[in-house]
Amino acid sequence: MKAGVLGAGHFVPEKIVTNFDLEKRMDTSDEWIRTRTGIEERRIASDEMDTSDMGLEAAKRALSDAEVAGEDIDLILVATVTPDMPFPSVACILQEQLGAKKAAAMDLSAACSGFMYGMVTAAQFIETGAYKNVLVVGVEKLSKIVDWEDRNTAVLFGDGAGAVVMGPVSEDKGILSFELGADGSGGKHLYQDRYIQMNGREVFKFAVRQMGESCVNVIEKAGLKREDVDFLIPHQANMRIMESARERLGLPLEKMSTTVRSYGNTSSASIPISISEAAENGQIKDGDTIVLVGFGGGLTWGAIALRWGR
Repeated sequence: MKAGVLGAGHFVPEKIVTNFDLEKRMDTSDEWIRTRTGIEERRIASDEMDTSDMGLEAAKRALSDAEVAGEDIDLILVATVTPDMPFPSVACILQEQLGAKKAAAMDLSAACSGFMYGMVTAAQFIETGAYKNVLVVGVEKLSKIVDWEDRNTAVLFGDGAGAVVMGPVSEDKGILSFELGADGSGGKHLYQDRYIQMNGREVFKFAVRQMGESCVNVIEKAGLKREDVDFLIPHQANMRIMESARERLGLPLEKMSTTVRSYGNTSSASIPISISEAAENGQIKDGDTIVLVGFGGGLTWGAIALRWGR
């Protein structure tokens, strides 16, 4: 039994904060941010909107796209490092709000790689026949853990949510291969101490190396060649890091998701937001071979080769 994506959805807050807005509150500039990161603007949630509120909207849209009812969900996995509270989990909050009465529910914490860990975990339950429909959500309200006086991190992050419903798909579709990894010795380079703390140079070096390697690894594990890849969805952290992965695969720019321009780095939400937008915009179509790849605090990483469709 193969596990694949049955439907996708995303949600971002209404409030847009542009680079020009940030110029007014810190020592930075639109040009500096764009040339180093590719980010032009990001979405910021209101004080009244919490992580679960964004996750709920994305989840509802994914369920609608998949034509699956809340009561038919067997498991809810939420990847987040910014839950509403330490417990109950965001997954349990969504379970109640979606009417998913028979679903087990838990949060996963792998920072920006969290959604990759969630999809792979969901696939194990589906492919063993334990569960049929699994909701995987990536959602972050990073604005509440960003130091808005620190220009090195404040310009990077945004809020948002993305979700997919995963379930059994036909034999030629779904997850073809995956890779998950971690290097705890690098945890000191990206962590939260009230606010996000980052050694940008070290994280950049790690990400450039690992994104490219992981892409190649899942392609080879799936028995594919680089020219078989139709679309690349990397974690939307930094355009220069994303470009390095794209060039490693030899793909043209139009075959890579670039939602980072509009949303910034939304951590675990970035890949599912990009999946949802790419599906809506027709950038990915039935039968396309897609590579998903992410990296994050931990340090962690994950990649998936996926054939789109049911």
